[in-house]
Amino acid sequence: MTSGSVTGAYELHYHRAGPPDAPPLVLLHGSGPGVSGMSNFAGNLPVLARTFRTYVPDMPAFGRSPGPDGWKARYPVVAAEALRFFLDELGIERAHLLGNSMGGNVAAEFALAHPDRADRLVLMGPGGLAVNTFGPEQSEGTKRLFAFLAEPSREAMRAWVETMVADPALITDALLDERMAMATAPGAVERALSVFGTFADPRFADDAPLWARASRLTHRTLVTWGRDDRMLPYEGALFPFRQLPDAELHVFARCGHWAQVERKAEFERVVVEFLTRP
Repeated sequence: MTSGSVTGAYELHYHRAGPPDAPPLVLLHGSGPGVSGMSNFAGNLPVLARTFRTYVPDMPAFGRSPGPDGWKARYPVVAAEALRFFLDELGIERAHLLGNSMGGNVAAEFALAHPDRADRLVLMGPGGLAVNTFGPEQSEGTKRLFAFLAEPSREAMRAWVETMVADPALITDALLDERMAMATAPGAVERALSVFGTFADPRFADDAPLWARASRLTHRTLVTWGRDDRMLPYEGALFPFRQLPDAELHVFARCGHWAQVERKAEFERVVVEFLTRP
């Protein structure tokens, strides 16, 4: 595994692993306190890198990548353009995209804006495509996320990350230590609030939501969800699955928002099978 950065219109730190002549796969992390590319996908990289030239960037304002001076659109739209810059700088013409939560939103926005540069898509509990039908307007996970940002503490971090999984025993002290260190680094809370603030920014109020444009996403797509997701409840999968023209849905039992952690082996098997299928 190697690491590096691309600089220019954006500054993006990334890790890369896998054979140099393998098909490229970009893993796009979600959002939330202490999130980075490797915090989401470090455990999956060894398996995925056997088959793919795998890239794990820290997207703008997360991990080791700074945010822009100001926001010109909602975060997923800006991040999608940062992804285009990333691929341009690395000379990657076309890539598979796998996005977790907000990363799924970014992957979909990129595929809509640059359809010829996205190959197959794996959207994991994708933000923006989920349509809330029965649950509260703010999910339990969302409430706990903002509670941490309002008053950062180890207890608030534990409360939030426990909503990411069906089995709280997976939340170790080491995981909490890592997340707390990143989430409370200088400027981290302010960057996170600025990211989420783009969704309420009146300048972008007239932009059509992603779910309203889902039928335009014609790429071969695998949508995955945890049945016990408390961040983006499973019911949210039903609308995108019906609207996406070429999609299939895989639901993981006894699983929350972090399928790549809770159902690691099954997740990796399903992803590799989908991306290598003729």
